[in-house]
Amino acid sequence: MTPELITGARFVLFDFDGPICQLFSGLSAAENVAKDLVSWLERQGLSELLTQRERQHPDPHVVLHAVSKRHPRSDLVEELEELLTQHELKAVDSAFPTPWADPLIRTWSAIGVQLAVATNNSPRTVTEYLHGRGLLECFTPHIYGRTNDLDLLKPNPHCLNRALRGMGAVPGDALVIGDTPSDCEAARRAGVPFLGYARNPYKETLLRRAGAEAIVDSLQPLLELVRQG
Repeated sequence: MTPELITGARFVLFDFDGPICQLFSGLSAAENVAKDLVSWLERQGLSELLTQRERQHPDPHVVLHAVSKRHPRSDLVEELEELLTQHELKAVDSAFPTPWADPLIRTWSAIGVQLAVATNNSPRTVTEYLHGRGLLECFTPHIYGRTNDLDLLKPNPHCLNRALRGMGAVPGDALVIGDTPSDCEAARRAGVPFLGYARNPYKETLLRRAGAEAIVDSLQPLLELVRQG
């Protein structure tokens, strides 16, 4: 990571679950949410919509996206998306703040850098969490999250492009901070420099395979660079 990547950014677009907080407490919690979405489909008599792999996948977004591919923009997708949103909202109270994220956000905001959240999570979830941490004013009104059109989820750069337009930013003046290959790919497609946040070696491996070159395992060095100006 070069210092200029941080100090030169006038606009910073954060992914939510990862760089700002850990929304679900570990893989098992997210996996339980995915299982609940599958169980809901089974109760509707719709389990045949999913392949065996999709029924067993630990990521609820995979389940949601699979249904969306077969019934795009349908009431079924809307109901399933709302069920996922309710799980996310319940998780807010137990979400674990990413170390150094709060002071980094406040410091960047205080020196005039414009901040946005661009995420595959529900914007309602993001708003609820940021409000509880006293961080909402650092981002308002630039919170761009999941819609019922699931084809627009990252790695589609749609939410990043919305954020750039909303802030009046050009891609070269911005920075995306994310923790998944889909974040990296969306940033590449939007033409925005990318910084990977990898809280463990597995995350780092996935990011490097996706082509990420600048990766940190802590936000503390970013905070120090921002404070130094």
